[in-house]
Amino acid sequence: MTTVVFYFQVHQPPRLKKFSFFDTETEPEKRYFDREKDERIFHRVAAKCYYPANETILHLIEDTDKKFRVSYSLTGTFMEQMEEYEPELIESFRDLVKTKAVELLDETYYHSFASLWDMDEFKEQVREHRRKIKELFKYRPTAFRNTEGLFFNELARVLQKMGYVGAVAEGADRVLAGRSPNHVYTVRGTDFPLIPRNYRLSDDVGFRFANPQWEEYPLTAEKYANWIQTAGGDVVGLFMDYETFGEHMWPVTGIFEFLKALPYKLMERGIDFMTVSEALTHHKPVGELNYDPPATWADMDRDLSAWLSNELQWAAFEKMKALKSLAMATKDPSIVKIWRKLQTSDHFYYMSLKYNQDGDIHAYFRNEAFESPYDAYITYMNTLAHFEGYIKKNYGELVQESAKGYKNTRKRRANSG
Repeated sequence: MTTVVFYFQVHQPPRLKKFSFFDTETEPEKRYFDREKDERIFHRVAAKCYYPANETILHLIEDTDKKFRVSYSLTGTFMEQMEEYEPELIESFRDLVKTKAVELLDETYYHSFASLWDMDEFKEQVREHRRKIKELFKYRPTAFRNTEGLFFNELARVLQKMGYVGAVAEGADRVLAGRSPNHVYTVRGTDFPLIPRNYRLSDDVGFRFANPQWEEYPLTAEKYANWIQTAGGDVVGLFMDYETFGEHMWPVTGIFEFLKALPYKLMERGIDFMTVSEALTHHKPVGELNYDPPATWADMDRDLSAWLSNELQWAAFEKMKALKSLAMATKDPSIVKIWRKLQTSDHFYYMSLKYNQDGDIHAYFRNEAFESPYDAYITYMNTLAHFEGYIKKNYGELVQESAKGYKNTRKRRANSG
């Protein structure tokens, strides 16, 4: 029997203000982050997507006697905005979790790429995410989803040591090497299991559903269920942004009617549903996948090029990394938190210079925040420059002590060697 695994990513980033050196605001948090814009967007998306989608999912779970099952991951930045702007929404998600037909996955709190460059930082952000999930939902995740589906071989070993039963990842063609994405696999060099995303079927809903130029338009639940049945395999991973329902695809497109009908059409065909962890433990791996080089779920390339492919993005990324020692030297949680919010992957996504179909998608998300990639870059770099100056001015002694300690440690290591 084929199993469908629905996984939904729920994320809202901390958006930056257009930076001005003439701004008189002295508190970095208020100076850097556009809370008014975040609040306005969060209220809109909550009304169009989160509340109606949660209501729909809850009804499907109850109406099918919990046969319909789904998995979510909620980023830390999303949960913070939910607490501040729509606290009633927390109860809506709690109602879903209470059904025990909904699984919550772990990820990095700040939706960052810390796993690429600093595993200690990565683990701390995951621990912070785990604490937040426990605080809000009294829940302990057992499976993992890394930022933007990023996966590479070494990450499997790290996650296994952290106690996760498995993960979800992108089913990129170059990784599958001609094999079907519709199975559980292990990661090369480990026995760590994961479920690849079936990107064609996922993107049919996430990107093509409302496109009248698409040759398969309109997409009905009947047609889509037939495609899933024909695809076969053990596990069909349908992973997409939760905002697909009502925000990216407006209600007028029929997206909610599609969601309401699909589970029944699948069950009519003998297809069942599992959460990520259930599928990972129920279905045996059929082979090994090599995630070297890394894969993500973004753009046609399904690699890191959406965030790290041009000089603007690399300069910004390297400057952000370089501020770690300063931020940590302050020993001030509020300063460390600002630095971590500046790691959110969206900041680099807005700087993409891609064009054609990929460029259109980047522009769709960037237009909420910036006029152009260069505008995004200038704002981000000015923010980092001000942040660096603020730390040095207000935490100078701590920074100097930290630098001395670092130099002494290097000397001791050199002498002992």
